[in-house]
Amino acid sequence: MDAQREIEALVKLLDDPDEEVFQIVNEKLRTYGPEVIETLESVWEQSLDVKLQARIENLVHSIQFTSLKEDLNLWYQSGAFDLLHGALILSRYQYPDLNEQQIINQIEEIKTEVWRNMLDEMSSIEKIKLLNHVFYTIFGFAGNTKNHHDPQNSFISQVVQTKRGNQISLAIIYSTIAQKLDLPVYGVNLPQHFILAYLDERNLDENNNVLFYINAFNKGSIFGKHDVDQFLRQLNIDAQPGFYVPCSNTEIIRRVIRNLVSAYEKLGDMEKVEELKSLQEILT
Repeated sequence: MDAQREIEALVKLLDDPDEEVFQIVNEKLRTYGPEVIETLESVWEQSLDVKLQARIENLVHSIQFTSLKEDLNLWYQSGAFDLLHGALILSRYQYPDLNEQQIINQIEEIKTEVWRNMLDEMSSIEKIKLLNHVFYTIFGFAGNTKNHHDPQNSFISQVVQTKRGNQISLAIIYSTIAQKLDLPVYGVNLPQHFILAYLDERNLDENNNVLFYINAFNKGSIFGKHDVDQFLRQLNIDAQPGFYVPCSNTEIIRRVIRNLVSAYEKLGDMEKVEELKSLQEILT
């Protein structure tokens, strides 16, 4: 029996009243991975059996979640070089059918608009002001101040579509565009906030090589180290070196997951909380 015929035969047994038979069929279908999803969704559409539909929904989610975990682990084990890719993998948790290339193309469009107007003789601050004008004024991105704890703010695909996000999601998109333009802008993991650092291009290998900081949540406002000092004093938090310099891509994605855990805890969705915590474990 070829694979497709076996899949179809197994799917017909998903509504078996014998729980033991169902579990065996369920596990066998899971071994096929994503290739079985199209058949399962077709059966779901044609069925009026609520119990069967629920079983299919759970099975599809389980297969998609396993695939997501495998891809996140591969991203991490391969060096986590592409921050946007890590964020897009995470977006598939809520949007498993996500068209990643469409999101990449939309970000590329913003980059191209900045690039068209950028001149070599511009200073670092002038380049950032140009990026700010394109990103916030022309394309209309802004911080979601009305519904800040909505989990949708953490899914990069949704933020690109709605142009509303939290500190970290906007910073991921902003820094991705900046780096595509060869601007050394990287994320800084500040307590209760997330900011960006513009590094001194002439001294990239030096410590304390930050020229200035950028607040992606506040229309790309530019500020200095003393402002970070003041922010930490207001929070009554002792300054640590890691609060002033770029963090790793893994740390950024780990923090996005932490934000999602907090958001779903507030909503009382403990099933999602547990699944997201299992994603955190991959990145440790």
